[in-house]
Amino acid sequence: MNTPIDFAAPPMRILMISSEASPFAKVGGLADAVPALAAELARLGHDVRLVIPRYADTDRDNAEPIAGPLGIRMARGEYWTEILESCLPREEQTLPVRVYMIEHLELFGRDAIYARPGGSESGEDLLRFGLLCRAAFQLCRKLNWYPDVMHAHDWPAALVPIYLKTVENIRPFDETAGVFSIHNLGYQGVFPLEALRHLPLNPGEVERVGLEYFGRVNTLKAGILCAELVTTVSPSYAREIQQPEHGFGLDGVLRERSSDLFGILNGIDVTLWSPENDELIPARFDAEDLRGKSECKAALQKRYHLPAHADVPLIGMITRLVDQKGIAELVGPGYGCLPHLLREHDLQFVILGTGDPHYEQGLAELADRHPNMVYERMFDEQLAHLIEAASDFFLMPSRYEPCGLNQMYSLRYGTLPIATATGGLRDSIVDADDPSGNGTGFFLDSSNPSGIQHGVERAIATYHGEPAKLDAMRRRGMRQDFSWRHASREYERVYLRALQLRMRQ
Repeated sequence: MNTPIDFAAPPMRILMISSEASPFAKVGGLADAVPALAAELARLGHDVRLVIPRYADTDRDNAEPIAGPLGIRMARGEYWTEILESCLPREEQTLPVRVYMIEHLELFGRDAIYARPGGSESGEDLLRFGLLCRAAFQLCRKLNWYPDVMHAHDWPAALVPIYLKTVENIRPFDETAGVFSIHNLGYQGVFPLEALRHLPLNPGEVERVGLEYFGRVNTLKAGILCAELVTTVSPSYAREIQQPEHGFGLDGVLRERSSDLFGILNGIDVTLWSPENDELIPARFDAEDLRGKSECKAALQKRYHLPAHADVPLIGMITRLVDQKGIAELVGPGYGCLPHLLREHDLQFVILGTGDPHYEQGLAELADRHPNMVYERMFDEQLAHLIEAASDFFLMPSRYEPCGLNQMYSLRYGTLPIATATGGLRDSIVDADDPSGNGTGFFLDSSNPSGIQHGVERAIATYHGEPAKLDAMRRRGMRQDFSWRHASREYERVYLRALQLRMRQ
């Protein structure tokens, strides 16, 4: 992995392409990261614009149509789209971040962002997001605005650097650099070879850019190969994905590009996640005065009829209920460690999240049997803020975690993470027993059930046996800077290096 060299960054025109961007469309952390980075780069004086699809449940009220339809040529003819323009709802950036939504009712006019059942095998998403990526180029022509850098995020946007090397490798895009960000290597955009019929690429171009992968199409792999530079969302994850254990079959491709791979830790919106100013919690607090945190804990206990004991550790979780997040190790029948923790320890658990139905059912059944556990099968922004503010600890037993955001939210609110030492968790947490004495959380020995159990028990022992140490850890975590300020400077350097590489071609 490379460390970006120190450039002074002149103003740049930057176009970001993503399948998600909050508040317009969201499934996971991608939707938070993309607009936050865009806003911070705009605050630094860059002209940053964002292209996303318009899905059925995306609000049209604050968007204005750009005059005239936009024709997008794909392999099987031209698709006519409408373009809606809006802006990110942020006030602090120097320049507004314009958001262009590609509207095509047949392809994007549905509630689900990703493929309905059978969509992957039919290649439907390859057409949908292939159209999104091609539309980004056609939109630039319509606006007569040409980016210095096109920054593509995750597999749905991977065709942007691919097009830059093939059908769009012409003026005025021949000097535009392609940067590709991997937010989660576990999702790669894999389709049957027959799905290539949707793309405006000839067989020679398909072979040259490396789209084929073991008899199938892999857009993420080809995006990695075609981009001038590749980034991912934490330094540790950049190292991990070059190893077979976390490489999901692409570790060799990533090692091949290791000199062009940069791990940059995501930031968080520190104005939104701010215990001093958070209007979604019942009491404010900061690192100098934590009394409001106790009030938040009491409010959460009251909401769920948990015993209002200030001296009982409260553990929170806000998560997608999928294997990656370590949910099987918590609730797997016969071996998950959560039943033991609930039964054998005087603690309280509050879990918020949705996902795989069998995990939802398992958590609901556990909550029915254990009065010291609450499970909410939903996502609610206000409740998420309350859980972060009220909890003493936040559990993240992920098998892998590219960056993670909740550990940063937790630290802002004086809630100590209990987490696997992987990816961005390793880069943002210091273990309680670290020789530096700068501990801010508790690393698990492993992400298996016994490792999770031991990590929780270690945190509880510190809670009861070393309250002064715990208090110092809380305050230390709250004083850390997890804003996008540092990450945006790193991305500036990456963009400039990518432009240099593009000019040499």
